[in-house]
Amino acid sequence: MAINEGLLNKLLYKARSIVPLASFRIFFGLATFISTLRFIMLGWIDLHFVDTHVQFKYFGFEWVTLLPPVYMYVLHIILLLSSLGILFGAWYRISIITFFIGFTYCELIDLTYYLNHYYFVSLVAFLLIFLPAHKNYSLDVKWGRVKPLKQIPAYPILLLKFQLLLVYFFAGIAKINYDWLMLAMPLKIWLPANSDMPLLGPIFTYEFTAYVFSWVGMLFDITIGYFLFKKATRFYAWLVVVFFHLLTGYLFQIGVFPLVMIVSTLIFFGEKFHLKVLSWFSKIIQFKANKIRFEPTLTSTKSIWITAAILVWVSFHIAFPFRYLGYPGNFFWTEQGYRFGWRVMLFEKAGTATFYVKDDTTSKEGVVDNRDFLNPHQEKQMAMQPDMILQYAQFLKRHYEERGLVVNNVRAEVYVTLNGRASQLLFNPEQNLLVLKDSWQHKDWIKPFER
Repeated sequence: MAINEGLLNKLLYKARSIVPLASFRIFFGLATFISTLRFIMLGWIDLHFVDTHVQFKYFGFEWVTLLPPVYMYVLHIILLLSSLGILFGAWYRISIITFFIGFTYCELIDLTYYLNHYYFVSLVAFLLIFLPAHKNYSLDVKWGRVKPLKQIPAYPILLLKFQLLLVYFFAGIAKINYDWLMLAMPLKIWLPANSDMPLLGPIFTYEFTAYVFSWVGMLFDITIGYFLFKKATRFYAWLVVVFFHLLTGYLFQIGVFPLVMIVSTLIFFGEKFHLKVLSWFSKIIQFKANKIRFEPTLTSTKSIWITAAILVWVSFHIAFPFRYLGYPGNFFWTEQGYRFGWRVMLFEKAGTATFYVKDDTTSKEGVVDNRDFLNPHQEKQMAMQPDMILQYAQFLKRHYEERGLVVNNVRAEVYVTLNGRASQLLFNPEQNLLVLKDSWQHKDWIKPFER
């Protein structure tokens, strides 16, 4: 068929060395191991999964329930072991499938902990299930569990590069908005708070700095992919990537996201670079790549199914972030279509939410103390995101009815501030939240944003 011919066929199935893919597997396994170990050491298993009364659900994933505490600890040990399996290429298929399922399950438990880099890790882990990343420089090859490959079609490496570039490019596109470029918001708020940073700290107090960082940040995100692709600029572009992520990691405390992006972008380097990395790795696992006797033939599959799957994957991930265009209003305010669009730290938003529960048997209305049910992070996220507000109202109904009340009305007075503006009512405080249902449709009960 025509879809497998010409330029597309040459692009996807051209013979490439497996070395960059094997190197990516190692870096990915190392990053996920460090991330999981950090999560455990910081005591976040208790915070996220044990000392919790409420879990906010992703739409369509309400069926994902929390395991008992002991199983959550066991699950994170399994994630550690599967990360090592990915890193060393040991029982690789089992390791990557286990990691993908376990990591994504943890991600789906509570919507308040949504982060772009968690989504990125899940997507990459899913892709790696189907890619031959363990067919060289791995214990699976050393133990004879799989036959080694020297070359692979180009599409596995291209898919990973595509997934990386989406993060940057969409983050850059999202920054092309009035607040970010014309008002330097929210950097005008964030940067002065870091004025005690060594060397750079003093310049953060100047308003001009916020504008420079806003424009440079947008240009970096939009153009970095181009410079990583070009051999002449690749090394310097990667140094900029390192500086950018180390700086943002220091300023904004965004966890392991900088590490994930720094090591992942190494896939843009050529075979010689990765051979140096793998020569060091081979010493650790005592793997002698130069003595592989099996001479592989190029797996040049031209299956229409592989090409179709790639096109569906690429098309979906290009189109899905733009779903917000189907909703009216300021999507920073409504957050309809906001998630899963690679919009990284685009605004400063905070809310206060006071909930009122009415007992129909006595017609008395009581004020809820959110601290009785939510930890500080959950309360902060819930108080400015409409779908979480609806979920919390349903939780309050169930909670109080279990204690003998008859609750058919839960309302909330929610004030939200966006990028330093005065607080505004998110919706009518007399609105009975129990009659509203979350869906993909426009939430017309949200008040319009007033600049």
